[in-house]
Amino acid sequence: MHEAGHAAHFANVAQESPLFAQERAPTSIAYAETQAMFLDSLVSDASWRCRYALNASGERLPFALHEADLRSRHPYQVFQLRALLAVPYFEKALYEHADLTPESIIALADQVEHDIVGGLAPRPLLSVPHILRDESSCYYHGYVLAEMAVQQTRRHFGSSIVDNPSVGEALTQAYWRPGNTADFFELVEKLTHEPLSGNAWISSLNRDVDELVASERRAYDDAIVTREDVDLDMRIRIVDGDDVIADSDECGSFLATC
Repeated sequence: MHEAGHAAHFANVAQESPLFAQERAPTSIAYAETQAMFLDSLVSDASWRCRYALNASGERLPFALHEADLRSRHPYQVFQLRALLAVPYFEKALYEHADLTPESIIALADQVEHDIVGGLAPRPLLSVPHILRDESSCYYHGYVLAEMAVQQTRRHFGSSIVDNPSVGEALTQAYWRPGNTADFFELVEKLTHEPLSGNAWISSLNRDVDELVASERRAYDDAIVTREDVDLDMRIRIVDGDDVIADSDECGSFLATC
């Protein structure tokens, strides 16, 4: 879903130059990652799992499994926020350090983990590949800004996001078509009608787990409806090199292809 978000974004930039729809500068990392991480977020929604997390027999994911996932992960989501923040803070400290040695870099990483994560992180900072690569160094703060935008966008749309055609239309018009003609912060404010902030993210983290489970139960039940196949008026072939994994002409429908 993450890469599908990037694909949907760049395929729908409607400007007069390819420079408005490229991965490199002047594309904002936060802008690009917002589109990918928004689709990422849907995979954890009860309504999406009810409709699309099906086994080979067409049976949907039981709500009991979804509830167990919520109860095991939601109380600890703040650690994801801390882990995301730790990377740009480490890079900032790294580039400001006056005397870098292998020993001082390791000590600096450990110190940032203690200060932000609360102890040595399960995923050590020095194992994050973005820090070590020239094309992705000083990149990770974009994920933090993107998650802020994702949560603010989700709050703007409310509980009815999955298979809601107005969501796709809004994303197309407000986020995708402008490309680099608009600033990331302007795009978020134009869609959500408020400046970018961490308020929606914090509210999401602070939700009571029982209230969240009850809300997800309602969304799951509402998603149990008979749905027609998706008609994209096109043939879709999913391939891996020379191997054809699925072909909509042979499978008979878009959903069967997926």
